[in-house]
Amino acid sequence: MSNALISQASTGSPGLTRRAPSPPGLPLVGHLIGMVRDPLGMMTKGLRDHGEVVLYRFGPYRYFVLSGPDVARHVLVDRPENYVKSKNYRGLKVVLGNGLVTSEGEFWKRQRKLAQPAFHHKRLAGFAETMAHYTSDMLMRWATIDATRSFDIHDEMTRLTFRIVGKTLFDVDLHQESDSISERIRIVIDWAQKYAESVVRLPPWVPTPSNLAFGRAKRALDRLVFGIIEERRKDRRDHGDLLSMLMEVTDESGDGRMDNQQLRDEVMTLIIAGLETTANALAYTFHLLSQHPGVSRQLEQEIDRVLGDRAPSFEDLPRLEYTGWVVQESMRLLPPVWNVERDALDDDVIGGYSIPKGSTVAIAAYTLHRNPRHWDNPEGFDPERFSPARSKDRNKHAYLPFGGGPRVCIGNAFAMMEAKLILATVVQRYRLTLIPGFRLELDPSITLRPRSGIPMTRRERSAVEYGRDGQPRREER
Repeated sequence: MSNALISQASTGSPGLTRRAPSPPGLPLVGHLIGMVRDPLGMMTKGLRDHGEVVLYRFGPYRYFVLSGPDVARHVLVDRPENYVKSKNYRGLKVVLGNGLVTSEGEFWKRQRKLAQPAFHHKRLAGFAETMAHYTSDMLMRWATIDATRSFDIHDEMTRLTFRIVGKTLFDVDLHQESDSISERIRIVIDWAQKYAESVVRLPPWVPTPSNLAFGRAKRALDRLVFGIIEERRKDRRDHGDLLSMLMEVTDESGDGRMDNQQLRDEVMTLIIAGLETTANALAYTFHLLSQHPGVSRQLEQEIDRVLGDRAPSFEDLPRLEYTGWVVQESMRLLPPVWNVERDALDDDVIGGYSIPKGSTVAIAAYTLHRNPRHWDNPEGFDPERFSPARSKDRNKHAYLPFGGGPRVCIGNAFAMMEAKLILATVVQRYRLTLIPGFRLELDPSITLRPRSGIPMTRRERSAVEYGRDGQPRREER
């Protein structure tokens, strides 16, 4: 479909509502099989053929995919009171409890207000040294491994971000437990995804093999979190971490501190959200850099110019401008939070199309970020599209890696700081290369994961100093 037709289909006519376009489906099941097999391909084709609002049917259920900034804004900003987390979050609610991701209404508003000070700019500055230090520890371990051996960069980023989450959230170094705890997190997330996709949802207490494995993993994670909370209650010291901040915050009356169960729910939410999304974003960033040597060289030039041989700090972040654009562009092409779902509480109209009460609407960041109406060369990897000059006139809801509106991710500044510091620390010392013949396969689960990891090799590089002509003054080792 041409850009003009996409525009016409997305905006609609004031005062006139129509039925949203829908691709052909199968009898009874509608589009269910295609969406389960290849949701990214189906949504991409839907945008191309039908526009920014596309209706899919799964049996009797209506599922609207939104791929335009104005229709996304309608749900997230203009009428958030009419949209609640979809039924597909039920599995995640079993895992996370009543944390910020899964709670609703006045309870969510209270929790959001209580938690917000923990993510204040000044608080985050204190975590930068931990992020850079733990990344340097990882690089020291890499230096002891045969450089000709490949390794899974997604696995490495998962271990690293988990260790950072442990220290910044709990003031505990979970390095020794990272593999076992990461595996338990993977089990509970996989269970939540399968629960959401199941036509018949068996309660978690039914002793199926999947439920039994999920129960063991969840109990182990709960023991860890509740144990740390209990120790902290006895300790009473301010450790300068996120848990200390969450334990101390109160509402306007000076009361209303979180009890142990609510602390557990918020902490578990931060663990899983902080681990999965940042690890995925960084793994994809290294994958893309390996495929685009020109971007990689420009990134190296900035990092060498700003940092030289020293470790990055919080104060360096504003000067690592291109580094930030690289992360942003990676999250545009491969957004870890690739799809956000809401259920309509009442009838509505989006982009001129009728949205019946009870329908599910999905703000699909994956297709939104590739919409040719709002992005030149949408499939290309071009970090400079995030420069002030090129982004000043862009609709701000064309780019939603952290969601939008009142429920925008509370940890977005933390995640961007972490990603920039890790990327700068790694690139300062190594150039990573995909193994020949590797083809990335995506797993659009709760987050957008690499299905089979991302195998790479590393090559050590010196702290190259670049002159004004952009040419290196010292060669790689």
